[in-house]
Amino acid sequence: MESVLSFSATDLAQTRFAVSPMWEVVTSFQLLRAATDPPLHRRWAAQVRPRVQRAGLDRGWLAALIPGEGYLADFLNPTPSGPFPGLPAELDAIRASSPEQVRADLAMLRRTASRPSPRLRLFEEEPQAALEKVTEEIETYWEIGLAPYWSRIRQVLEADLFHRARQVAEHGSAHVLNELHSTVSWDAGTLRMVRHQCTLTRDQTGSGMLLVPSAFAWPRILTRTVAPDPPQLAYPARGIGHLWRPRASGAAAEAVAGVLGRSRAQLLAELDTPASTTLLARSCGLSAAAVSQHLTALRNAGLVTAHRNGRSVLYARTAVADALLTPVAVP
Repeated sequence: MESVLSFSATDLAQTRFAVSPMWEVVTSFQLLRAATDPPLHRRWAAQVRPRVQRAGLDRGWLAALIPGEGYLADFLNPTPSGPFPGLPAELDAIRASSPEQVRADLAMLRRTASRPSPRLRLFEEEPQAALEKVTEEIETYWEIGLAPYWSRIRQVLEADLFHRARQVAEHGSAHVLNELHSTVSWDAGTLRMVRHQCTLTRDQTGSGMLLVPSAFAWPRILTRTVAPDPPQLAYPARGIGHLWRPRASGAAAEAVAGVLGRSRAQLLAELDTPASTTLLARSCGLSAAAVSQHLTALRNAGLVTAHRNGRSVLYARTAVADALLTPVAVP
């Protein structure tokens, strides 16, 4: 199957890029519901899936809207207002979804899902109440599944964005569109997508196009076509093959220890994977009180972040800490 999207000069001029937290929510949650984990994200899924199950999200509202494969409800991916929208802004846009849009998406889900969830009935009867429940679940999922890793994910997405922007400046938008994905090609004002599940035509959408790099869309491309919004195309970001590789360097950790002290450098190195105070105390051979004191200092310095996970808190390194623990290549 092939989808064809025509571009006028105005459409090409209005084509833009954005990083969208909600695209990462829906694609990562779908990955967790799939029958098998892609090898690329297996390390992340092994850590997050048990948290999702303990929180009951695998049988909740998000699970009703996001099957393991196939169609994703379009109202979960509102058009980003700028290049780097925050999750709260996107949740506000979801809450503002029209009942007509919600019901149209539910009709599509019923046609494509093998077992439609009984929860979908509330969307028909009380769409606003259902949207509130969904956004509450999204916030919970974000805290346990994506927030501890967001610094790392966002680095990859932003790097892709800046690379594409440079390519546009050097070669033009048409060149970039032709390099997004192996199934996407550009020719004489037309974007073609092969093996795409949904037909994509300009009369279904508004003008321009929104291109969204994604860590979890791999290896596919995904689209959203809701008039009068511009079409959205989520594509695998460059560099995601390195996303979950350990980043802490022993030599770099030793150098950091000379500045921060050995215990704090050790904690930062251990946080290559988000962890709780109890787990860090056990792995580092420190008391829980000492770990808590060190983490507070590291958090105040902007080197770690804290994220609620049920009754415990997960700590994660920030991009600044990642940079500190990355060995510097000597020319």
